[in-house]
Amino acid sequence: MTEIMDFTRALARQAGKLLIEKLTQQHQIHYKGTIDLVTEADKLSEELILAEISRRYPDHGILSEESPQKNEQAAMRWIIDPLDGTTNYAHGFPFFCVSIALEKEGTVVMGVVYDPIRDELFAASRGSGAWLNGKKLHVSSVNDLSQSLLATGFPYDIRVSPDNNINFFSAMVKKAQAIRRPGAAALDLAYLAAGRMDGFWELKLKPWDTAAGCLLVAEAGGIISDMTGGKWNLDSPGLVASNGLIQDQMMSVLQKELRKT
Repeated sequence: MTEIMDFTRALARQAGKLLIEKLTQQHQIHYKGTIDLVTEADKLSEELILAEISRRYPDHGILSEESPQKNEQAAMRWIIDPLDGTTNYAHGFPFFCVSIALEKEGTVVMGVVYDPIRDELFAASRGSGAWLNGKKLHVSSVNDLSQSLLATGFPYDIRVSPDNNINFFSAMVKKAQAIRRPGAAALDLAYLAAGRMDGFWELKLKPWDTAAGCLLVAEAGGIISDMTGGKWNLDSPGLVASNGLIQDQMMSVLQKELRKT
C-alpha cells in the first residue's frame, strides 16, 4: 500500500493547492437544491483527481460527489469528495478539505483527508494506524459526555424534512460541554481521530463524506455505529462516532430522542 498511499497523498495535496489558488477568486455557484451548492472549484478539483486516478489505475472504480460512477463492478473503488465544505469555501470560511478513500471488495482500506488551509494531511491504512503529517494519532481520553466537545452537522433538506437533526442537537447540547458545527464532515472525523473532538454524529451523509474519515477514526482507536447503535456502513442513514469512552452516553441521548419519533 505504500506506493498507492504516496500517490494519494500527493494527489490530495495537488487538489488542495488548486482549491487555495481559487479561494479568493469570485466563484461561479450552481445550486443542486435550495441550499446545496457546488462551485467551479469542486469541479476543477474533481477533474484533476479523476484524471490522475484514471491515468494511473484505469481499471479501478470511482465514486465521486459530482460525477457518475465509473467501473461499478471493479474490486477496487475510489471514493472521493473533491471539496468537502463547499458552503464554507464559497463564503471564504477556512474550514474545508479534500477527501480520498480507497475501497477493496467493499472494505475501505485507505483514507486521506487534506486540509490545505493548515497544510494538515490526515492519512490511514487499515491495520496500520492513523497519522497527521507523519505523527501517529489517537482519539481523546475524555470519558464524560458533560466534559466532551462534539461536532455535528445538518442535512441540506433541513428546511423541508422533519428528519433534520434539530431534535438530536437540542438534546445533546444540554448534555455535552459544547458542540461545534464546522461544516465539513470529513474534517470533523479527522479532528475526532486527532483527539480535537471527542464525538460526532450526523444524518444523511454520503459515502464520500465518511469513507476516509471513518477509517481515520477507527485506526486512531475510536468507535463508529449507526444511529441505533448497530453496525455502521457507507450506506447507513446516520453516523455516530466517538473516542469509544463516551459512545454509550451519546447513544443514550440519541436513542431517547429516537423513541419519541
